[in-house]
Amino acid sequence: MKPGWLIGIAWRSLRRAPVRSLLTMLGVIIGVASVIVMVGLGLGAQAEVEARVLALGTHLVVVTPGSAAAAGVSAGAGSLNRLSVEDAERILSQSTVVAAVSPVVTTRTQARARGTNWRTALHGVGLAFLDIRGWPLTEGRPFTEDDLRARRKVCLLGSTVATALFPDGGAVGQRVLARGVPLEVVGVLDTRGPSPDGVDQDDLILVPSTTAQARLAGWQTVSQILVQAESAAAVPLALEETRAILRASHRLADWQEDDFTARDQAQIAAAAQGTTRVLTLLLAAIASVSLLVGGIGIMNIMLVSVTERTREIGVRRALGARRRDILAQFLVESVVLSGLGGVLGAALGVGGAAALGAATGWSTAVSPPVVLGATAFSAGVGVLFGWVPARRAAALDPIEALRSV
Repeated sequence: MKPGWLIGIAWRSLRRAPVRSLLTMLGVIIGVASVIVMVGLGLGAQAEVEARVLALGTHLVVVTPGSAAAAGVSAGAGSLNRLSVEDAERILSQSTVVAAVSPVVTTRTQARARGTNWRTALHGVGLAFLDIRGWPLTEGRPFTEDDLRARRKVCLLGSTVATALFPDGGAVGQRVLARGVPLEVVGVLDTRGPSPDGVDQDDLILVPSTTAQARLAGWQTVSQILVQAESAAAVPLALEETRAILRASHRLADWQEDDFTARDQAQIAAAAQGTTRVLTLLLAAIASVSLLVGGIGIMNIMLVSVTERTREIGVRRALGARRRDILAQFLVESVVLSGLGGVLGAALGVGGAAALGAATGWSTAVSPPVVLGATAFSAGVGVLFGWVPARRAAALDPIEALRSV
């Protein structure tokens, strides 16, 4: 029989019992829609993580303290800090592909202004920090060379701190007391939102690194060094040169391990996206179970259909239909049933993902390959679970089928 005839026969069969056909397709519809929505949420989360990692800075290498060990026991990352402002200066002067460097000195403090207090992070940074992070100001000015050289008591406020301490605005020109030191607010940073690990990036105060070391933090080491390569292609070389320069600066022998950790954005992004990738696969696997349940429903209904249409099968065989024609007829009917359910489920999934993102504010990313793959898989479910009913229909004896009432 021609494919067009088979599809026409299958369509007429489904139209004879539209409610039953719709209920049969329901499992596939829900399964396909669930896969698309769940994967869309996962892909949206991955894209959000990637965007927030890129927001940390462009072409970035991050250097953090290493770990100390005693009697063969490691104290953990960050337990050994030998990073200094001089290290940052050496990286900038000796590297061939580094465009900018900024040391970062980090501590916590209780900030006070106008009778209001707010506990926040305080970062001492270099002049290049805002350029490396791509972080503009909404008002005021950035730090200057004179601010660093003179260790001036000036600061930039993150939008969260600015709103907490100065809810009516007008933060620039005001004074904030941090660790007993009055700091003049010279600017307010633009809003950045949470970091990849969920920390509010706007909940901070920036001061010149020299001011932080001399007047606020009380130590000469730095918490991290931000290194910006000249281009994305230069990041691997910048990472390699940074390690070599720091090892020479810290006088480490060839057999000694690094007493610092240097990672580029690709490594940071890969680490941050690992959890969301696993979660996406897990959600997709769970949602796919409903597709299999839908396939079982199709098989059951098709078996019932074979029983109900036994006489019809006998008539077709009597008129010259071969076993393979009957097999193809019921198999195509199953595929049409599941395929139509897949198309309806894909439409529901795309719309559901968009509606969920709009209602909750979550990031969703509907992938066309995922939509096509889920729809094609639904058709495959029709083949898989329609095979048994089709084989049973094809195996019926024509004489016995004609005797059926």
